[in-house]
This record gives sequence, C-alpha cells and structure tokens, in this order.
Amino acid sequence: MSMLLAAFLVACVGSYVVYRVTVRQIGSRSVQQTTKVVVARRDLEIGTLIKPGDVTTSEVLGAPSADELPKIENVVGRGVVSPIYAGEPINDKRLARVGSGAGLAATIPPGMRACAVKVDDVIGVAGFAVPGMHVDVLVSGTTSGMNPGGAKVRTLLQNIEVLSAGTNFQKDEEGKPVDVAVVNLLVTPAQAELLSLASNQMHVQLVLRNPIDHDIASTQGSEMTTMFGSPEVQASPAALPVPAHVVRRMTPPPAPAAVEKAVVPPPVVIEVANGAKRSEQKFESKGTAQ
Repeated sequence: MSMLLAAFLVACVGSYVVYRVTVRQIGSRSVQQTTKVVVARRDLEIGTLIKPGDVTTSEVLGAPSADELPKIENVVGRGVVSPIYAGEPINDKRLARVGSGAGLAATIPPGMRACAVKVDDVIGVAGFAVPGMHVDVLVSGTTSGMNPGGAKVRTLLQNIEVLSAGTNFQKDEEGKPVDVAVVNLLVTPAQAELLSLASNQMHVQLVLRNPIDHDIASTQGSEMTTMFGSPEVQASPAALPVPAHVVRRMTPPPAPAAVEKAVVPPPVVIEVANGAKRSEQKFESKGTAQ
C-alpha cells in the first residue's frame, strides 16, 4: 500500500512540473515581439509602379530584417525590379531607387545600359531572345583595304543578358518565342559603344546560349576564304592532328635496297703467229677488271 501511495505522489509531482513548464512556454510565446511590415495585396510584376491600393500592412513575429519596409509611404511610387507575390513582405532590394520611376529604366542596374538592337526571325534567334535569356553578339561584314580575305565574322560580345523583347520587359519563365522588332541588351557603356557602331556599319546576329553557361570562349573569327579552302589560309599539316591509320596509309613503303651487280672482267686475248698465219685465242680472266 505504501508503494502505491509513493508512486501516486511521484506521478502528481511530475504532472505538476510538466504543467508549469508548458504554461511558461505558452506565456513566453504570447509575449514575443511582433513587427509591422508592408506586404503586397496582389502579385506585382517587374516594372510595376506601386500604388497605395497595391499594398497593405501586416503584423509578423520577430524583429524586422534590415531590408523590410515598415511604412506604406516607403514603397508607394517606386518601381518593382523583381517579382513580388501577394501576401509577401516587400523587400527594399526588390524595388527601384526612390525617384527612378518604373518601367524598363528602373530595371537597369547602376553602371549598366540598355542598348537596342533591331532583330528579325534570324537575328533574334527565331524569337527566343526573350527577357532573362543570355546571348552572344556576332558581327559580319567587309572592310575595304583591311580584309583581303573577303567577308569576315567574329564574336563581338559574349554572355549578354536580354533585358527586354519589344515592349515586354518581364522575364518569361517558359522561354516562349516572341515576335518583336527590337531587343534591348544589358551592357556596359563600352559595350554599348561597340554594339552601336556595329549595328550601323555591319550585320549583327544574336546567338542564344545557356543562361547558366558564363564561360567566355576564345575565338579568332572566320573569313570567307577559310570556308573555300584557300591555300593562303589553310592550316599547315603540322598544326592538324592526323590519325595513326591515315599516317600509315599516306607513308610510302621503303624502297628496296639496291643490289650491287657483279662486274665481269673482259676476256684475255692472245694473238698467235704461225708463219704467215695469225690467229687469236681468248681466255677467261680470273681477276678483277682494272
């Protein structure tokens, strides 16, 4: 009986301890800090100019992050540079700077430029040069007096981001083709000068590349004469690897060793005089001809 009573008392004490710990944790949660932040009422696409009806405030648990904005007046009138979804707190990094407005200009990072290139189905890689894609820029043409090899093509710029296609500057997640007349490329000021000069003087072609491929290839360009195998521009045989079986086929067999012919010495002729009668006797020589 005493053992049962002791077990009952231990169970009661344990239950009381668990109850107190649980109450303390619930009480601590109820007094956690909350923060007022600005959240989006609807999905906000890139280039959208935020209006008062697009946002509201909401209480969230914990301390605010450095980039979350607490007041509606901090976001109204600013452009969206990265998609914001309904109910999501608005982060300062997803908005354009105060006073920069909205649209395409607000999406251009500081120090960069948007350079327009006229395109068609060929130049614009069949409409797949949509926002978010990366392209290489090829130029081709002939410069009189400086290019004796004829028309030449070379890679002018590599790994350039497409900022907008036509009037659409929103990133296309599905990569669908878009029929446009102008593509805006995100370039540096120096690249913008090269691209502008090439667009006015030469033929420009865009080459689509994988967006995660950032390697810069080393190319020398190609000339028209190279395509037709001109001897002046063909690579020397030593510079081209030749398979072993081709080497064996092209190598002539060694010439047979020359066989030295034996030199036969002339016979020895002896004239025999018998009175008035004369005759010649020939004997084979055993020695070597002198």
